[in-house]
Order: sequence, then structure tokens, then C-alpha cells
Amino acid sequence: MANPRIAFIGAGSTVFMKNIVGDLLQRPALAGATVALMDINSERLEESAIVANKLAATLGVPAKVETHTDRRAALEGADFVIAAFQVGGYEPSTVIDFEVPKKYGLRQTIADTLGVGGIMRGIRTVPHLWKVCEGMLEVCPQAILLQYVNPMAINTWAIAEKYPQIRQVGLCHSVQGTASELARDLDIPVEEIRYRAAGINHMAFYLNFEHKQPDGTYKDLYPELFKGYREGRFPKSSHWNPRCPNKVRYEMMTRLGYFVTESSEHFAEYVPWFIKRDRPDLIEKFGIPLDEYPKRCVEQIESWKAQAERYRKAERIEVKESHEYASSIMNSVWTGEPSVIYGNIANKGYITSLPEGCAVEVPCLVDANGIQPTVIGALPPQLTALMRTNINVQELTVAALMRENRDHIYHAAMLDPHAGAELDLEQIWSLVDDLLAAHGDMLPEWARGGAKQQVA
Repeated sequence: MANPRIAFIGAGSTVFMKNIVGDLLQRPALAGATVALMDINSERLEESAIVANKLAATLGVPAKVETHTDRRAALEGADFVIAAFQVGGYEPSTVIDFEVPKKYGLRQTIADTLGVGGIMRGIRTVPHLWKVCEGMLEVCPQAILLQYVNPMAINTWAIAEKYPQIRQVGLCHSVQGTASELARDLDIPVEEIRYRAAGINHMAFYLNFEHKQPDGTYKDLYPELFKGYREGRFPKSSHWNPRCPNKVRYEMMTRLGYFVTESSEHFAEYVPWFIKRDRPDLIEKFGIPLDEYPKRCVEQIESWKAQAERYRKAERIEVKESHEYASSIMNSVWTGEPSVIYGNIANKGYITSLPEGCAVEVPCLVDANGIQPTVIGALPPQLTALMRTNINVQELTVAALMRENRDHIYHAAMLDPHAGAELDLEQIWSLVDDLLAAHGDMLPEWARGGAKQQVA
């Protein structure tokens, strides 16, 4: 069997690239792959190439590593395309997404998925993902796009709307990551837990969460999760983020009956109930880490610098298996060996209680036929209703992009649950004006400017 060609767009994200490439090079069927690394930052690209080559040397595999600053050259003949980039970077764009809303009293935690920060990130990101799709249609039309870019749901939806012929899946680690975190709370090996989750990215819920018993039957773990939270034993300290004790998700479980798959710091800003400027007691009670993402960015930048220097000097690099799905997908498609992943795809009747075409996160079978989503049917009505509040924002952001209509950016912000809970309409309109003006040429031309939009 021939060896696959894998294009990595945004390979300057060295740590993430290391995890993905390290995973795929440990799979025999992928060990001889050509890995075409592409980034617009030549210095970071060089660092990533050093790491990738040392990974191959450490594992003793014949993989070939290429570097490109030209996207089309990296895509040429690819079998798989991995997208992992951040348009605008920490500075200026992430700083803008946090500091401008703060002037209006609107505080955020991560701001990369929903809210005014997620909307802006979507407006500046999707056009670049569309360019990747255009390149794929020209030079690798049968390749599968493994999309790791936020805002995941907005991106996935927008790609499916404009380029439905692209074989794509949006990938996140929240489902498998949270399962591991709950297993630690319960002191049960995650390998003994069976679960089924579905919803939208960062707002999927475990519909079942069960423990395999010695006799082969499965025990429902929800009663123990409820009991542990009620008695104060859960949550234990968050493995993902020691600054956030993970209370938001347990509290939501008591209200909705199901546990959400994304972290508490994320979830707190998707709903109107936890971050309120006149309720500092809520922030303290639930341990909500405001301005969390900028803090992570600063820490990661410093960590990258230190790691890059270590990698340059090291002859060998330690290789550990990550919990990302990319290598599993590529291996299954390439060899036909089946696997199951959780993927974000356009809803074509997979979740019948959510709108057709929106981006949903469901279990998918992967084999030589590609990625085949599972039909879930209708979700519990309270979960459906909550997801729709987020889908409204996603839909209007996608509409703004598809129609090049600035008005819909304001409409999306107006319907955001967190913004609506904190700001009145005039404040929301002024905030969007300021964000559009501050981002400037980071945005597509039709979205730029600062003049206030009027409702038609």
C-alpha cells in the first residue's frame, strides 16, 4: 500500500503538531507518510519541522517531512488535510476580543466559541478555512479535512454551506477528555466506562454514562455523580484547569439531568446564569476563571519558547499518545480498520430535534468508506432548547459570512445569551461597532468599519 500524504495547515502550533504527528507516526500504516507542514510564520515552521523530524528519528520510521509557506504547495496531492490555526493570534485579535467587551462590563472566560468573542473569531476565521477548501478542490478534492479550529460549530457549518462537496469533520477533545475527568472523580478506570454523547460542539451531553460490571452488564453512573456532588465529594480539582474547580457543569447536571462535555470555564459563558457583573458571589461560588484564555495564551507562549529550545538541543524527543482523534481517523480510512470517534458534521437528520444543516457533534464510525455519523434521533427537550440558544448565534454568524451582511453580526450578538443578560441593545450595537473597528483588516472587507448598522 502506498504511503499517505498529510498536509498540516497551521503547523506553527508546534505543541499541537507534535501531538498529532507523534500519534500518526506510531501507527504502522502511517509511519511512512509524507507530512507537509505549512505555516505563514517561517520561524515557527522551522521549529515544527525540527520537532517532526526528531519524532520520526526517535521512532525509527521512514516518514518524510516537508515545509511550505505556500498553502497550495502543501495541499498538492494530499490524502488528509489537518487545519489548526488562529487568525489574528493572541495579539492583536484575542486581546481585542477580551479588552473591548470589558469596557462595556462584559467579562468572558475563553471567548473562542460563542459570545461576542466567538462571533468575531468566526468572522475572521471562516474566510481562511474557505481558502483551504478552495485549494483542496483544486489539488486534492478527495482529501478529508480534519478541522481543529475554533469556533468549531460555526466553522463546520460554514464549510458545509459553501463547500458541501468537501469531506470534512470538526474535531475536539472535549467528549473523551471529560469522560476521563469524570472517571477520575469516580475512581473508575476510563476503559471500564461506556458512554453515548450528542449535541453541538462544547454543548454535547452524555445521554448514557455507564460502568461495566464483572458479569458484563452495565451500571448507570449518573446516580453516583449526583450523590457525589450533593455530598461535596465532586468535583475533585479539574485535571484540565486547576484555576477552575468544575462546579458549573455539576450544577448544570442537577438542573438538566445530564452532564455536559465541555469544561466549566467554557460553559459558563454560553449561558446567562453564571457571569454577572453585579453578582461577584456567583463568580466566587462557582470558581469561574474570568480572562482565562489570555492567561493561557501568555503561559503557552512562554512554554513554547522554552520547549522549542529544548527540542533544538535534544537528539530524541519523548513520544506519548495523545487523546486526539486525528491518527485514528487517518488509520481507519487508510487501512479499513474501523474505529469510533466523536465528530462535528452538518446535521442531516442525525439529531432530529435540532435544525437541519446546523453543526452537530455525534458518534461516527470511521473505516475505508470515510466518516459515517450515527443517527441519534431527538434529544431530551431541555437539552434541545438550551442548544438552540447557541445555534441561533451560530446560524446568524454563518448567515453574515455567506451573505456578506454586516447586519447579521449585530443580530448574532443580540441573540447571544451572555451578552443579552448583561447589555441592552444600544450597548450591544456599540460594542460590535467597536469590535469591528478594532479588528480592522483582520476581518473580510465587507465586515470592516465602525459606522453603526441600522436594522432594516
